[in-house]
Amino acid sequence: MLEAQKRERDHVLREVLKAKGLMPLLMKQRNGNRWSAEERRELLDRLNALSQISPYLVAMAVPGSMLMLPVLAWWLDRRRGRR
Repeated sequence: MLEAQKRERDHVLREVLKAKGLMPLLMKQRNGNRWSAEERRELLDRLNALSQISPYLVAMAVPGSMLMLPVLAWWLDRRRGRR
């Protein structure tokens, strides 16, 4: 059980680190500049990394998140079944 917890913790940490530097990239368009093709790919990669951990973030951020744990367990089980 501890190994599974460590694996999931490491997974979340890797995905959060992939999203590092997202805000300056997002603000470039708002500041009147254009994104290059490479920056668009980088932006998509970082947003995909965040989408991978969104269930974890919701479970931690929502008040009453303990009620969300069964939903998180269902989502994790469903995701593993497709591999």
